[in-house]
Amino acid sequence: MKLLIDDAHIDLIKNIYRYYPIDGVTTNPTILAKGGRAPFEVLKEIREFIGEEAELHVQAVAGTTEGMIEDAHKIQSELGKNTFVKIPSIPTGFKAMQILKGEEANITATAIYTPMQAYLAAKSGADYVAPYINRIDNMGFNGIQVAKEIQDIFRSNGYETQILAASFKNSQQVLELCQYGIGASTVAPDVIEAFVKNVAIDSAVAAFVKDFEELCGEGKTMANL
Repeated sequence: MKLLIDDAHIDLIKNIYRYYPIDGVTTNPTILAKGGRAPFEVLKEIREFIGEEAELHVQAVAGTTEGMIEDAHKIQSELGKNTFVKIPSIPTGFKAMQILKGEEANITATAIYTPMQAYLAAKSGADYVAPYINRIDNMGFNGIQVAKEIQDIFRSNGYETQILAASFKNSQQVLELCQYGIGASTVAPDVIEAFVKNVAIDSAVAAFVKDFEELCGEGKTMANL
């Protein structure tokens, strides 16, 4: 499963990249608005840091099919043809996906709440569909189960479209999708850091260091014996 960062704060992105094996970054209008900076200024900064090969997902904001296509062209011209354009999974969006896929654009179908949306997006040519796991839970449904149903639909129908699961509240949700073979997840920095935030882990590492120093001397490691 690919692991992406769901954030636009460059310092947080750099910190996660410093330690973890990351495949790219996703953004949306809400994330960009929280930063309070000009969108393309932030996005170009992210693209420069992560490089041309890493995935960057950026959302079209217009509500019409024509507007979405114009947004997509602008996104690609500013950030590279390989950038994934996020298109909302609504009727105007499905049409935009079909047209953009005809232009060989990379497409991520976003705002997925139901398997039927995902099915239509896949048929429209989307490379990824992004179900909102925690938001689905908050509506009284099971976000993990919805993602699994989408995966089953894609497998049964031979679609190459991958799931890019989003909107997580904890690491257990990510783990369950990883176990099921979901293609990718995009996760907030604090949730990524919680993957290995465990008192037992810290205690075990500290004990190893203490035992080694008792044997070889304070501050000693294998490198300086």
